[in-house]
Amino acid sequence: MVIVKHILRGILPALLWFAAGPASAWSNHALGTWQALSVMPEMKSAAPVKVERLETFLAAEDVALEKVLAQEEAWVRANVPVYPPRPEALAFRSSGQPAELRQRFISAVRINPELKLNLFLQLRPGEQLNGRPGLPWAEVTTLRGETTAREITFQDLAEGDTVAPLDVLATASDEPDYGMDLGLWENNETAYGKTYGFGKQPFGNPALEFSSQAPFHMGFYHEAGIIYLAAGFLKRTYPEYRIHLWQTLAVHALRSGHAYWGWRFAGWALHYQQDLSQPYHARVLPGVGVARMLWINSVDLLGYHAAKDHAITLVSNRHLALENYQYHRMRAAYLRPDPDDALMLACRDTARDLAYAPYDDNSPRQVIAKEAQTMADAADTALEQSLPAHYIADPGYDFGKSEKGVDIFEVSGKSPQSAQQALTGLTAELLRNVGAHTRSLVRSLLARSGASR
Repeated sequence: MVIVKHILRGILPALLWFAAGPASAWSNHALGTWQALSVMPEMKSAAPVKVERLETFLAAEDVALEKVLAQEEAWVRANVPVYPPRPEALAFRSSGQPAELRQRFISAVRINPELKLNLFLQLRPGEQLNGRPGLPWAEVTTLRGETTAREITFQDLAEGDTVAPLDVLATASDEPDYGMDLGLWENNETAYGKTYGFGKQPFGNPALEFSSQAPFHMGFYHEAGIIYLAAGFLKRTYPEYRIHLWQTLAVHALRSGHAYWGWRFAGWALHYQQDLSQPYHARVLPGVGVARMLWINSVDLLGYHAAKDHAITLVSNRHLALENYQYHRMRAAYLRPDPDDALMLACRDTARDLAYAPYDDNSPRQVIAKEAQTMADAADTALEQSLPAHYIADPGYDFGKSEKGVDIFEVSGKSPQSAQQALTGLTAELLRNVGAHTRSLVRSLLARSGASR
């Protein structure tokens, strides 16, 4: 056992340094959220809500939020394994100082203080502003590199505007990928990362901007016991923390008459839940078993590094290829438009909604992530068999460096019909799960907040 433990300690950190780099799960969550919730009458027909600035919400709820966030911190400490407690100095306290509200809140929930948090809506692909004020993509995200936000049309909102809850939810479900969880670790070379108390980044490359969000968007809850024995750092993943925090704030905002922020917080919670439905976020290395990891590391220790380098590249490439395919196919379906595209239909498919127990606090780990983990090897195999080897089976190709301009949906259209059907089936099956779990969480929030009455 000591030898096995030593060997795994060699391979896992090296693989995760790179394989966990692509920290997004589904590219542009709003594309699926609109579809998933469009079949919920209580969301589709919900009355418009009035937009308000974060500072307005915080000023109205300053005293109440001190208690809400204290109770939330107690819950997370008791229920989320290896949770790094929020430093007491960052606790949200009512102070009667409106100018400090925003910063006190951001510190208490430990998110990137550079996050814009402007008032905006994402428009559906192909939808025009038609005289409405636009907002540059750089005003919604801290990211400056390759980001799908560049291709999105954003509508600027002002306090007092009225908007549909469904659009607030869908827009917000993509927002955590705009920089919310970047730079939070003490070795990310940010001032706030040194004060937030999360410790050092457990995996991924701390020098890469987007990599630092990975441990908040991945949940490795169902690996073999020997993996945790060798790599305890894998337990340091925190989507449960984020989901419960934003749910708690959503319920409070909805109950207290701040529906805009209630649905925006709800969208943030949805993002992390939807991330857990992606197999590459619920399994460390899909397609690579423990025995193969041992063999790869053994030859690596002997000085033959090709097997390790190849494994790193292939897992990363498949992760990115799946995201790329989902994004380009769904975006094309909106643009055509084609509401009956297989992926759009999958998100709206309610056939399995009743097969799941009602959403509760155990659902992210015991239902959603477990389901995705179970599907991980099959998903990896389907990608390998459905797409040209150049993109997902060539260790000499780095998808992360070459992805700009690559449309895997277009590429897949040149594959044999059987391969196209297999890829469609895989992605649709995953998005059926996303749709069902999305509706389940929203139903739970409606019931708890009384917003459906």
